[in-house]
Amino acid sequence: MKQFAVIGLGRFGSSVARTLARMGYEVLAVDTNEDRVNDLAEEVTYAVCVDAMDEQALKSLGLRNFDAVIVAIGQDVQSSILVTVMLKEMGVPRVVAKAQTELHGKVLQKVGADMVVFPERDMGVRVAHALASRNILDEIQLSPDYSIVELVAPPEFVNKTLQESAMRREYGVTVLAIRRGEEIIISPGAKHEIKEGDVLVVLGRVDRLRALGG
Repeated sequence: MKQFAVIGLGRFGSSVARTLARMGYEVLAVDTNEDRVNDLAEEVTYAVCVDAMDEQALKSLGLRNFDAVIVAIGQDVQSSILVTVMLKEMGVPRVVAKAQTELHGKVLQKVGADMVVFPERDMGVRVAHALASRNILDEIQLSPDYSIVELVAPPEFVNKTLQESAMRREYGVTVLAIRRGEEIIISPGAKHEIKEGDVLVVLGRVDRLRALGG
């Protein structure tokens, strides 16, 4: 079973820890704030009150044996950078670090973070896209150019098969799944008919998805 550690239990860190635990993974939650640790204690595998800036204390957690460590330290930019450095020096195979700004993100990458995330910026982008696109319900950005979106089937596609809708030909996108009420149809075929109210899970270039979502 995969093991993850989350350092910093603010809103982002707590959400990541809870989600990973609910997915069935072993999760170690770490923070200097005892109340935050206690809040998560019943929901994750282990929750400990440790100062991540204390290198010896950090080493004692055995983090090099974890599949990934998420550095979700809040506003303290210096601490997040130094903890990232220490984790890489310890031999942690994958460090995912939360960044506050583009500059902070660049520094985290320079010191060895394997992945940098911008929760506030990315959530803002998702909300803006959802407001601007009448049919798009949710979006997962895979890269600056490609995304996966959930969108309500546009009226012009209803009662047409995927082949007749010409989504692949006209928009260059791929329908990965169709959600119909409680039913989820994975990898629907070209002859599969789209019904009113269907939610399509679609992969493609961001600009093409925007056009498709209206």
